[in-house]
Amino acid sequence: MYAAESPGPEGDEPVRGPVGPSGLLDVLGVASVVLDTEGRIVLWSPQAEELFGYPAQEALGQYAARIMVHEQHRDLVVKLFADVMETGEGWAGAFPIRRKDGSTRLVEFRNMRLLDDQGDVYALGLCADQATVRRLERDVALSTRTIAQAPVGLAVLDTDLRYVSVNPALAQLNGISAEDHIGRTPRELLPGVDTDAIEAALREVLRTGHPLINRRIVGRTPADPDQEHFWSISLYRLEDTAGTVLGVAGMAVDITEQHQAAVEAETARRRLALIADASARIGTTLELDRTARELADVAVPELADVAAVDLLEAVVEGRRSSLGPSESAVIRALAVRAEYDTEALDAADQPGQVARYGPDRLVTECVRTAGPVMVAQVEEKDLPRIARSPEAAVQLGRAGVHSYLAVPLIARGEVLGALDLKRTRNPLPFSEDDLLLARELAARAAVQIDNARWYQNARDTALTLQRSLLPSHPPVTGGLEVASRYQPAGASAEVGGDWFDVIPLDGGKTALVVGDVMGSGIDAATTMGRLRTATHTLASLDLEPTLLLEHLDKITEGLDHSIATCVYVVHDPHLRQCRIANAGHLPPARVRPGHPPEFLELPTGAPLGVGGVAFSTTTIDLEPGDQLVLYTDGLVETRQHPLDERLDALLELLDDPHRPLEDCCDLLLRTLHRPDNSDDVALLIARVLPPG
Repeated sequence: MYAAESPGPEGDEPVRGPVGPSGLLDVLGVASVVLDTEGRIVLWSPQAEELFGYPAQEALGQYAARIMVHEQHRDLVVKLFADVMETGEGWAGAFPIRRKDGSTRLVEFRNMRLLDDQGDVYALGLCADQATVRRLERDVALSTRTIAQAPVGLAVLDTDLRYVSVNPALAQLNGISAEDHIGRTPRELLPGVDTDAIEAALREVLRTGHPLINRRIVGRTPADPDQEHFWSISLYRLEDTAGTVLGVAGMAVDITEQHQAAVEAETARRRLALIADASARIGTTLELDRTARELADVAVPELADVAAVDLLEAVVEGRRSSLGPSESAVIRALAVRAEYDTEALDAADQPGQVARYGPDRLVTECVRTAGPVMVAQVEEKDLPRIARSPEAAVQLGRAGVHSYLAVPLIARGEVLGALDLKRTRNPLPFSEDDLLLARELAARAAVQIDNARWYQNARDTALTLQRSLLPSHPPVTGGLEVASRYQPAGASAEVGGDWFDVIPLDGGKTALVVGDVMGSGIDAATTMGRLRTATHTLASLDLEPTLLLEHLDKITEGLDHSIATCVYVVHDPHLRQCRIANAGHLPPARVRPGHPPEFLELPTGAPLGVGGVAFSTTTIDLEPGDQLVLYTDGLVETRQHPLDERLDALLELLDDPHRPLEDCCDLLLRTLHRPDNSDDVALLIARVLPPG
């Protein structure tokens, strides 16, 4: 029996105990034979029965040379036997034998002289089939050479997880000689590796017998203590032919390069996905602030922990900007974004804020040179050049800013501003790859930002023109109390051509006008201004509403095929009547105390500019306290709701005829007008005042 060591209680010396046979001798089938001095067989093992074919009862007492050796070599073997008995020196060799059944077999012999306690001499013969011996020798040689020359690390650990064999490749991987491995555990040799996980895996394989394949571990070894490595390990339980557990065989392969290649490939894939995402997410509208926010949202957290988008103030105002070496940069913050709540947000310029950055600041250098500025490892002395003020520099330091990158926003050859990036939680410094990605994002976003900037400038111009053309009327005129509102379209849409007017006429009468020029932008605003001027001129002639619309129709035909809708109302306080003509416009609403609100039933008429269509005038009564509500379609039309449903909603809001007109205007706009509406709104409400 073999004895194995197992740990005693509380770390005492190992306790020896029996274990099962290894089974190797059974594989070899070694036969044992004992001869007396005359060469007669006195002991005959079961393996000898199997090897030679003679049962013990036939072999015992026989001359060994007669039944164990082929007759061709009998004389030589007898001489060798005599030499062993005389000299005491052992002998080994291979001879063919003839089995009982007449067949021959080549057998390895080992002979030696034995002495018992009486001084009697015997000879011990150990025999094994040579083919089996050679096969095992080849297997052992192959295993030994394979293990020694294998490019992967191989080791055998016993049941106490101590190394018993290590090949050169593993010794090289660990940076520890094979001899220094023997008798020690992974925990003792490799403190820089996750040995808890390794030992847990070894014990699991020992317990279950299930192999563990390609488990990834990471750590540092004496072979390369300054660099993390990645290994793929596989573990297998070792058993002998009898099923006795001998230990664990392990294989380790350094996959650091493959891991890094996979990480780089994944990084490249994510960067491409980020660029594709940026193409889809940046520039969804022509709103400048929103486009800047979209860029910041894309950059965080994939590229930075904190991102800011800043434009030169001159660029925002529509002027080109070029900075000299000693000039400061006046910058307007458009967007700032962080992945989490951090003091770096407080240190950043808030959206809409304008700040002056001195010529020594990094963002100033970025926009002045039109080139990126990167500080991979931010030191304390760098923070004042990054922050807008000494206080902000302290905040950035407390926030843990350790890496900084600014790239210019360039569109159509003009520097618009900068994309400002900081890392706090992300432990990696900005790299050249990060710089390339940031420049790509900035290049794509800059075009969208430039488009939004020019659109906003054009929209502001049109809006200024639009507002300059709209009237400022007194709250009371010609027996009417009047309130009005103009609401431009959402920021993503161009200014339209909606207008309203209150025109005093002779005899105390008042003309009320609401119109809508089709189209948007400068052209629509200009056309609206022309029609409003023409309406003023025609109204001063005290023309009938139908005749006035006919003249406007002809004027509109000559304005580059423009089309407009219009409703024209003349209020006569003496007759307590209104005369109304409609040119393709939505009907006015009438609100009377004691009656439900209603839309006036008017002939719709054709829009102005169609030409050749007659208009008609409708006369309605208006008593003191009655109201007329005139509006453009931007108040009620949406893409999601039927027009009838929206008109009903308008009437429901006109449920209180005594509500102040200003409050009524605010209520209608607040409730009906959608922020994303792509159309302007003109609203005019007039209430008839009591006489006197």
